[in-house]
Amino acid sequence: MTGWNKDGPFAALILALLVVAVAMPAFSGTSLELSRYLVNAIGQLAAFAVLAVSLDLIWGYLGILSLGHGLFFAMGGYVMAMYLLKHSFVATGTVPDFLQFMGWREFPFYWAGFEFFPYALAVAVAVTLLVSGVFGYVSFRSRVGGVYFAIITQALVYVAMLLMFRNDTGFGGNNGMTGFSVLFGWPMGTSGMITALAVASLAALALVLVLCRRLVRSRFGALMVATRDDETRLRTLGYETLRLKLIVWCLSALVAMVAGMLYVPQVGIINPRVLSPELSLEIAVWVAIGGRGHLVGAVIGALLVNAVKFWLSSAAPEIWPFILSGLIVLVVLVFPNGLIDLARLKLVRPMGAKRMAAEMEEAR
Repeated sequence: MTGWNKDGPFAALILALLVVAVAMPAFSGTSLELSRYLVNAIGQLAAFAVLAVSLDLIWGYLGILSLGHGLFFAMGGYVMAMYLLKHSFVATGTVPDFLQFMGWREFPFYWAGFEFFPYALAVAVAVTLLVSGVFGYVSFRSRVGGVYFAIITQALVYVAMLLMFRNDTGFGGNNGMTGFSVLFGWPMGTSGMITALAVASLAALALVLVLCRRLVRSRFGALMVATRDDETRLRTLGYETLRLKLIVWCLSALVAMVAGMLYVPQVGIINPRVLSPELSLEIAVWVAIGGRGHLVGAVIGALLVNAVKFWLSSAAPEIWPFILSGLIVLVVLVFPNGLIDLARLKLVRPMGAKRMAAEMEEAR
């Protein structure tokens, strides 16, 4: 079987995710000292992979590069942090540290209802759809695209970062929000909770992959690719590309939001650094290295780059920027389609005399 688009690699990846998810509880129960760290790292990597798929959906299949997808990732993360803190407050009666630092004895009025997860989830979905819908409609209606759209999205996430650095917003300011103690009534930090969060992240990744795969292989997915390749011709044929781009853009934002909600409970903190333009640039690097326009490639790129980053963060953190820059140069100059180019490479065996004669006979 040849080609990256075949069902083999995709099915193998889904199977691997399910196997890891099933085996992880037993693994985390071992006496290995690093088991909890490794399980937590797997969960974080799965959340990053979901984030990479969200960008690949809009960039790889629609041709729209967003350098501000960290905004939607942060939306999900901040809403999840609000739920965790409010839920912990109901359980313990202790006001979070950042509110005590501000001299506030109670939560701001807009925190009302966040102790209930369904309400928090509904708010996250509504805010994400509102922001992505308004921004996407204005941009796509004005036919802003290419590098201009990428710059605008990066400016948007930068403005959000500056806003969240303010301490008087009620979202933790520059120190962010931390101190999560309870999730769904269960204590945080235990081996069981760490495993449950990692399994949830892997399951979410598998589900997102399956649903996105069905989308891009449908008639709607064919229209996405057609819009990417020649939007003007598609409009000439009578198709409404504005609505199509808006739907995919909002869907991509929702997937990034889900990644943020999965990520925050596993790292135990969220601050404005998650809104830094560097993170949004890194997301694009993950997809580019794995190979945009291929869901499996986006996942592999995210897993590979972040696994190396996790290792270098403890071994040699000062050289990581140079490694990342080198990967970008390698992709641009040698493998413009990312790791997909490596998958397409074949070792060609020189033809012997008999084989060459047979080939010539067949050609006749």
